[in-house]
Amino acid sequence: MKSYIPGEIPVMEMMALLQGAIAPRPIALVSTIDMDGNPNLSPFSFFNIFGINPPILVFSPSRRGRDNTTKHTYENVKIIPEVVINLVNYEMVHQINLASAEFEKGVNEFIKAGFTQIKSDLVKPFRVKESPVQIECIVRQVIETGNEGGAGNLVICEGKKVHVSENILNSKGIIDQNKAGWIGRMGENYYCHAVGNSLFEVPKPLNRASIGIDSLPEEIRNSHVFTGNDLGLMGNMVEFPDAQTIHENQKDETCLLILKTEKDAVSRKEKLHLYAKELLKKGEIAKAISICISR
Repeated sequence: MKSYIPGEIPVMEMMALLQGAIAPRPIALVSTIDMDGNPNLSPFSFFNIFGINPPILVFSPSRRGRDNTTKHTYENVKIIPEVVINLVNYEMVHQINLASAEFEKGVNEFIKAGFTQIKSDLVKPFRVKESPVQIECIVRQVIETGNEGGAGNLVICEGKKVHVSENILNSKGIIDQNKAGWIGRMGENYYCHAVGNSLFEVPKPLNRASIGIDSLPEEIRNSHVFTGNDLGLMGNMVEFPDAQTIHENQKDETCLLILKTEKDAVSRKEKLHLYAKELLKKGEIAKAISICISR
């Protein structure tokens, strides 16, 4: 494993390293306005949500690594501390890429990128009509983390009004992740599209204790068949299967066939674990644990 120490490698090399490692990142298409009323629009992938009550969103129009200049967005929020954070889906990707171009100050990126500006209800900057989620915010604080190229400028925003397109809501009124089609920023020129097979669910162990991987039998923990994800699935159970459950699960036809046909203990154990791995993919976690336990 290679190791790097900031300051000992060029700034742009460190930037490429971290942007490639910390990914995918959500994208904020940020609308601001200058003191003369000129709109500005720019995307930022140094962005996330950090609180709900009140809603706190933070993005960073960092100092440019190549020449240490600051961005118009940063300059604008220092004068008029209001923004609209517009969320970005796949249908907007090439337009937001265009909006990231280094246009001269005062140039309207709404027009350059072909976006439709619509009046906000509570703040001066405009919303992006094409964005499925638009958040009107006030800027509570700007934290400069340094004065050299690549230093961050954390713009801490408080959401005051959220606009959501009904086109991305499900029957429960919740944002449907497949309908939203969000994109994420990766390293270099890469993006990712969060839709279809790239989406998966992982039940969270909220409001309950899990047994933990350390509670699994040693023969399961030390198996070369199971990955860390497999062990995590089994360790996320609320309770270990009881003796009766284990006994019933071990009557499984495939399990019995393996026990009958595989005379070599090592081969038998491996095939049982491989079968258990298939059961894990189907969500049959208690059964997967049961057939791995020695008779």
